[in-house]
Amino acid sequence: MTEYSANSGGATLSDNGATGGGDKCLVVHPFVKSAASVGGTFARTPQSRLDEITGLALAIDLDVVQGEIVPISELKSNSYFGKGTIERLSAIIHGRDVAIVLVDTQLSPVQQRNLEREWDCKVLDRTGIILEIFGERARTKEGRMQVELAHLTYQRSRLVRSWTHLERQRGGAGFMGGPGETQIETDRRLIDQRITRLKKSLKEVKRTRELHRKSRRKVPYPIIALVGYTNAGKSTIFNKLTNSKVLAKDQLFATLDPTMRQIELPSGRQAILSDTVGFISDLPHELVESFHATLEEVLEANIIVHVRDISHPDNVAQKADVVSVLHELGLGDEILEETMIEALNKIDALDESELGVLENQAARSKTPILLMSAISGAGVNDFLAAIDEQLSRFMDVIEVNLDPGDGKSLSWLYDHGEVVSREQGDDFVTLKVRLSDENKMRFNQMREM
Repeated sequence: MTEYSANSGGATLSDNGATGGGDKCLVVHPFVKSAASVGGTFARTPQSRLDEITGLALAIDLDVVQGEIVPISELKSNSYFGKGTIERLSAIIHGRDVAIVLVDTQLSPVQQRNLEREWDCKVLDRTGIILEIFGERARTKEGRMQVELAHLTYQRSRLVRSWTHLERQRGGAGFMGGPGETQIETDRRLIDQRITRLKKSLKEVKRTRELHRKSRRKVPYPIIALVGYTNAGKSTIFNKLTNSKVLAKDQLFATLDPTMRQIELPSGRQAILSDTVGFISDLPHELVESFHATLEEVLEANIIVHVRDISHPDNVAQKADVVSVLHELGLGDEILEETMIEALNKIDALDESELGVLENQAARSKTPILLMSAISGAGVNDFLAAIDEQLSRFMDVIEVNLDPGDGKSLSWLYDHGEVVSREQGDDFVTLKVRLSDENKMRFNQMREM
């Protein structure tokens, strides 16, 4: 945990706090008093918000030399902060040779530009830093396209920041724009063209993913999607269950590109486990839109496992943020009640009394709540059993009479269903087997052939 000491402006990162090795960075969390008063049940403390934005800075190796909680009573439309705050922060910036100021809010293009002029350094808002992290971490071609689309959509309105020659008129060749077109108009048009090309490419990705999903439906294996707040432990759980080596670090947004692996459940049923990108509070709309093709895997999932870092002081607010993004993807409360399991991870970080409270909550809950530690392995078997049980809720038990020599049908039922009971005589085999609707249809079609 980063250490802080009090000062006249709020909280300051002490010199022995955690830092990265890149450009010197000042982290600022604006504490808007009016917003705090209506924050309600899920409001975070200013300290926890400062900790989180500091974690985002460290995630891309910025050297965080100081962190500030800045109380604000009135927002300024042209600069966000008042004159006195700007001057006080300016003294810190120049005194500590700060190259980047990270402001934990969404700044308008005008506010961002004016702050850069006042402080004579680069200014990033919350959306900007998240986009920077995604740009650095995306590894697959699809992931890079999604990040670029989000970045261009965000940057389009901020072109005025990037140029000193924007007011200059240019004659322009025919292919670059007509006479009198300003540089900013040219740049915006070029960005629009690139955005159009990226959307077309991502539409093709979406089509390819749908083809893959159709081929999986023919198998078909149920899909279990891991979702949760960033750094909740999804990738560690994924690696534990699949013996994979997906990057799992104590770091925000360690995983961006989705990964899918086959797992075997206690019943012998096969399933596909999907590790997805982590969510975060105030997730930029541009990213939700751009990553829609990836996040559609969540929409297709038979079961959604919401992995929560139950040791985190803001885990209730984090849960609200995750549910909010799932709603934005089109998953209503009714669907979530039917398909969601909560996995309360990192129980190894709790004391006995805290663990006892959670165990009581889990026992009383109408929806499945699992207590586990991906690091120690505690609760992993219960996790798999709960998924098995949840999948069984969507399946009917049917009775099938087979000829003892019909090994093909017998094998198929064991591979694609859950055999509940079996009776066998000299001239018959009777199975009671639990099958999904899709497999019931496939089995009937297979017998008619």
